[in-house]
Amino acid sequence: MKTRIGILGYGNLGRGIEIAVEAAGDMELAAVFTRRDPAGVKILTEGVPVVNVGEIEQWKDKIDVLVLCGGSATDLPVQTPKYAEMFNVIDSFDTHARIPEHFADTDAAAKKGGKVAMISVGWDPGLFSLNRVYANAILPDGKDYTFWGKGVSQGHSDAVRRIDGVKNAKQYTIPIDKALDAVRSGENPELSTRDKHLRECFVVLEEGADAAKVEKEIKEMPNYFADYDTVVHFISEEELLRDHAGMAHGGFVFRTGCTGVNKEHKHIIEYSLKLDSNPEFTTSVLIAYARAVKRMADEGQTGARTVLDVPPAYLCQQSGEELRKHFL
Repeated sequence: MKTRIGILGYGNLGRGIEIAVEAAGDMELAAVFTRRDPAGVKILTEGVPVVNVGEIEQWKDKIDVLVLCGGSATDLPVQTPKYAEMFNVIDSFDTHARIPEHFADTDAAAKKGGKVAMISVGWDPGLFSLNRVYANAILPDGKDYTFWGKGVSQGHSDAVRRIDGVKNAKQYTIPIDKALDAVRSGENPELSTRDKHLRECFVVLEEGADAAKVEKEIKEMPNYFADYDTVVHFISEEELLRDHAGMAHGGFVFRTGCTGVNKEHKHIIEYSLKLDSNPEFTTSVLIAYARAVKRMADEGQTGARTVLDVPPAYLCQQSGEELRKHFL
């Protein structure tokens, strides 16, 4: 029997989930939930209902995993605990500094409802988190470095769009080449947050909005921009649509370390991603972990989980025998 997937929110992530579900042979899309008028939401999959989120409780027995596609700034801190009482859920919450509190809130709600809730799934947090953990376990004497970009950050773009006076926006995260080269060459530099990345914002203002006020709010936003050198450009909506329609992204995780009696042998672990479509890759990760959520729920597990709690075999359609034969 196929895993029945529900989607809450039909933006870039919601559309990506729909595509990923179609590509997964063991899953089917059951429903799309929206805060908008369902009549105005056109999805790709024929025969699947689009339902107002106010009716979501009626679907408690018709969905195996609900994928939450809201933004990390304001949506997911509320939505994930709320719906974890009713459904097995998965989200892509990516505000690293707030993950512990988001986990605690979600864990309490999921245990109360007897459900499994997977938080912070994607490529960072997510796949990059796994690589940091594996590398630290293997090279305990060393340093970690993470670089993102150059690319469009969905979470940061969403955070800018939620500022009063902003009509639309895209935010690019840009690694600073000097810092990246120093790590890759084995120099083990001491790098501050500001040393590693530049953030560049392209913003369309609402009519009459105060540009100086918006720029100040962007640059002082905690957890998003306050710790970085940030450049803000104000442009027209036509320019944004013409020049910034793409959603490419990527990044690098490094662990440098040493082994030997006198620490004479140096090692560098490097993991990288280069993505044409940030949302479609992120949703492909989410769907793999939705498979794990269903398996954990079937085992009777409850509470919050992260990618660090999931055996790799739980992500795959193949049997253990097939995995050992083809991947081990």
